[in-house]
Parts: sequence; C-alpha cells; structure tokens
Amino acid sequence: MAAKYPVRSISLPSRSHPTTVRVEEEISRLQSWESTSSASTSDSICRGLSGLEELYDCVDDLLQMTSTQQLLSQHQQEKCMDELLDGSVKLLDICGITRDFMLQVKEHVFALQSALRRRRGDSSIETSIANYTSFSKKMKKDAKKLISQLKQADNKIGLSQPLEQDQHLAAVIRVLRQVCAKNMSIFQSLLVFLAVPVSKSNKWSLVSKLMHKGVVACESQADINGHELDGVDSALSSLCKSAEVEKIQSAHKKLEALEDCIESLESGLESVFKRLIKTRASLLNIISQ
Repeated sequence: MAAKYPVRSISLPSRSHPTTVRVEEEISRLQSWESTSSASTSDSICRGLSGLEELYDCVDDLLQMTSTQQLLSQHQQEKCMDELLDGSVKLLDICGITRDFMLQVKEHVFALQSALRRRRGDSSIETSIANYTSFSKKMKKDAKKLISQLKQADNKIGLSQPLEQDQHLAAVIRVLRQVCAKNMSIFQSLLVFLAVPVSKSNKWSLVSKLMHKGVVACESQADINGHELDGVDSALSSLCKSAEVEKIQSAHKKLEALEDCIESLESGLESVFKRLIKTRASLLNIISQ
C-alpha cells in the first residue's frame, strides 16, 4: 500500500521526545508495511486498519501521560489544537459514513443470496440485482466525494504551528499530525476500493483521475482484477444475460467472498471508530482542564 498522504515537512523541531517514541515506532512500522503492500485488496486494507488500531492504542497511552496532559492543557488555545480536533471530527464522519456503506452492502448481499436460492422463475432475482446495481453506483459516487474531502482535510494538516517552540510540545503535535495523516491514507485506500467502477476501462479511468489528483498510488492490473466488489458486479452482469445453473453458482461464490470481505472491513472499521472516539474524548478532556 503505497503512502497516499506523505507526511509533509513542517518547521517544528523533528527530534524525538521520550514520550512520543512508541507512537513514532508504530508510525514507522505502518509506513514500512504500507510502502510494500498493495492498496487495492481487501486483505491489505484490513491489515492497514489493524495497524491503525495498534497505532491509536499507543496514542492513547501518550495522551494518558500526566506530562502530555499538562503540556497540551497549557497550550489549549493554540490553533494546532483546533486543527487536531477538526481532523478527528472529519475522520469520525468519514469512518461513520463508510461503516454505513458496509452495512448497506451486506443487506444487498443477503437480499441477492436469498433471491438466488429461489432460482429461476422468481422476479425477485431481477429486482435484487437492479437494487444492488443502483446502490452500488451511488456508493461509488459518494466514495469518490469522500476521497476529495480527505484530500482537502489532509491539505490543512500542519498549517498551524505552536507559538512556542518547546521540544516536547513540538514532538507531541508532530506525531499526532502524522497519526491523522496515516489514518486518512488508509481510509482513502478503503474508499478507492469501494469506488472502483464495473468495467476495466472505467476502472483505469478512475485510477488515472485519482492519480492525477495525487490521492492514489499506481496499482497493478492483477491487484484491481482481484476485487470482491468487481467480482460480484461481473457475476451479476453475466447472470442478467442468462440464469444458467453454473452462473447462479458462480454468483453465490462471489457473493460469499464479498460477504466475508465486508465483514472483515466492517470489524476493522468498528475497532478504529471506537479508538477515534476515545482519542477525541481524551483531547477534549485535556483542553477542558
């Protein structure tokens, strides 16, 4: 998974501080894995979400330190604190919307599986396929909008700087910004996964556009072909032409693969969502002291 949002250089001191070492190690570990993984597969995205869980656990430990709480409380009026809070809201919003996508995909998959079990002569198959296709188009459109929103949010990271160049403060703010940027990168990979169109030509058109906008790394043909959502799209398209037994069985297998994929992504998003809430609550508690 090539990095989508490289952490920009800012004019804060870049030296590590003992309190931020663990977070920096997790960021480095996630960055190293991300640079050698494919962003387009569900397994890769699930591993990225798992890495985010570990990263936020380290952030929680950092924010529970008395020294960190005192430091951030003393500088609660600075714009960099507002920046961090605004970033956490955007991440929570996008995480919540994406979780809704997962839930809706599962509902459509269940409807399709139920219709296919009734096999031929049942109009519910055509209805379920039409409903899924309509939902899929809307989801892809909405996912692309969220990608643009993430890019805009990422551009705002690091614009404000602490008024005092305290080494400890600079280190804490820097790693919290890096965590936010890394989270945005992995969310963006998930949204690109959801936004891939049906046809190969359209797929490459979308990837080309997103690359032009600087929000997605180049992916291999093999990566994009191994896509659960695309597999279902292809199976359903073939089924619409003729409801042969082999095609129905193939559609069942593709739907089962998609169901497993969505459940894994949903579980990862749920864990990250809980940690995002906890991190934001910690920040709010600190600045209210």
